[in-house]
Amino acid sequence: MILSSIHTPHSPRLYTPLHIGRGWGWVCLLFLFAIPSFAQEEEPFVQKTSTNMIGVGQSELLDTYLSPEKYHGTEIRYAFHSNKPLRWGKYLTQTMIHQGYFANTHNRADNNDELAGGYNFQYHVRYNWRPAQGLLVAAGGGPDLNIGYVYNTRNTNNPAQLKASLNLAPSAMVRYDLPTRHFTFRFGYEVMTPLIGVMFSPNYGQSYYEIFNEGNKDHNVIFTTIAKTPSLRQMLSVDIRHRRWSKTWIRLGYLGDYQQARVNHLKYHDYSHLFILGVTKGF
Repeated sequence: MILSSIHTPHSPRLYTPLHIGRGWGWVCLLFLFAIPSFAQEEEPFVQKTSTNMIGVGQSELLDTYLSPEKYHGTEIRYAFHSNKPLRWGKYLTQTMIHQGYFANTHNRADNNDELAGGYNFQYHVRYNWRPAQGLLVAAGGGPDLNIGYVYNTRNTNNPAQLKASLNLAPSAMVRYDLPTRHFTFRFGYEVMTPLIGVMFSPNYGQSYYEIFNEGNKDHNVIFTTIAKTPSLRQMLSVDIRHRRWSKTWIRLGYLGDYQQARVNHLKYHDYSHLFILGVTKGF
């Protein structure tokens, strides 16, 4: 039997199964059209990128264990940044940074040199959000590992100083994309500062021979806070991409690395001001 609608002036209209079927058909049709929009929201919130950079600039060194003088000179640095979304968090990213540097510095009288070099590794997990079109903000933190040396060419008793530290460092990043007809400009700023950690340092007047050959330890592994090591790393950059370059960007920018420590009655600082040139690739 086929049901039909029954309608009288004194009774409400009754909907037959045929009318109801047509209604659900429209709902299903609208749902099918909506599927592409849902799928777009499942795309990665941020993309995987890698950046290779070369930095050249000025360095200022002070290490009172080796000399009370400040040394100034040239530094060259290589840095590699990788950034990718984490699988277990749509808005979380994993950032890894590798840096290697070498500096050749001279005292005011230009009769002595200090050579410095080292390696820095950073790992950050950051939460990302987009407060406006083209704007990306990220904040988080992670471990910051440093190992290096400073060598004074004139010293004979204590010619070198070992640098080693491990910190927990909060970090943040702001990025803004400005598209034009043929180019897209990506302006970025990143900053990181060590909060707490541990570092190695000889004590005032203590030689490395005493530490490693005679085993005379004297407060050489030190718990540090931002008060003892008020340091900062920051980078201001602009990435430029032509519409024909696919996912390759050219980076220009400034890298400032200001490392300081005051422990065991010794002072140390290494201020680096570098111009950077790099290539960023997206995946």
